[in-house]
Amino acid sequence: MLTRKYVVSGCFAAMLGVLAGPALAGGQGGNCSFLQGGWNALKNDLKKSVGVTGNGGLGNNMWATVVDNSGIVCAVAFSGNDFTSQWLGSRAISAQKANTGNAFSLGVGAGGTVIALSSANLYSAVQPGGSLYGLQASNPVETDVAYGNGPGNSPPANASSFGSPNDPLVGERVGGINVFGGGLALYVGGKRMGGLGVSGDTSCTDHMVAWRTRKALGLDQFGTGVGGVSGTPGYPDNIIFDIAANPDQSGSAGPFPYTAGDVGHSAGGFGHPTCLNPPTLSTLPAVQ
Repeated sequence: MLTRKYVVSGCFAAMLGVLAGPALAGGQGGNCSFLQGGWNALKNDLKKSVGVTGNGGLGNNMWATVVDNSGIVCAVAFSGNDFTSQWLGSRAISAQKANTGNAFSLGVGAGGTVIALSSANLYSAVQPGGSLYGLQASNPVETDVAYGNGPGNSPPANASSFGSPNDPLVGERVGGINVFGGGLALYVGGKRMGGLGVSGDTSCTDHMVAWRTRKALGLDQFGTGVGGVSGTPGYPDNIIFDIAANPDQSGSAGPFPYTAGDVGHSAGGFGHPTCLNPPTLSTLPAVQ
């Protein structure tokens, strides 16, 4: 945004503020038209997806963020009564997850191996010795964007704006990579439109709620051209629970709590640990 790079004053600054407000709600500089219903749809569909039988976890309220295919935030919402009804730290994590789902998935027409990778699919590959070790540090979060800190000595955003149509994340690229459950790519007709991130409960439950929210938004239209790593038809980027003990018997396959301090290896390379009060994956609907 101009206001993050340049100092402006007087009537010109006021005019910029008037012009920027409505633009941000639609994703300034981005293309958020795929999010039919905008912020209201995200909030309503998130609320419907929290607390569903089979989600497992702690029953917490959640945060959700949607980004467009360039990583610009389209909308941020929460399922509780106000911004204090969810873990506050999960707001930025939901944006990380949305960015991750979008940044490491491809759509029809991209060329190469067109697959969707959920943030849950990245867990094992980023562990020490994994093929993607260090990935989680490759795209750091822009903290001023994440927390609405003003440029220079300007005061930070009022927290009451968090999760509203005027959340300071909206219209910005926050970046960030997250490597546990809750981040998914969004598709229409096999074309990658952006990403969705959900956070606020166990990482396994975050994935479940994100999956249900994506379905409710109608943004799981994979078609026949987009694959995944789960090996299950209709669930290409689903979370995978295939972590087993290491050959030397160190580590653990779960269930939570682990019996050793070290998590074992993933048979397929894309596994995720089990969580407290594990979810029931069979309750998830298949993608379109």
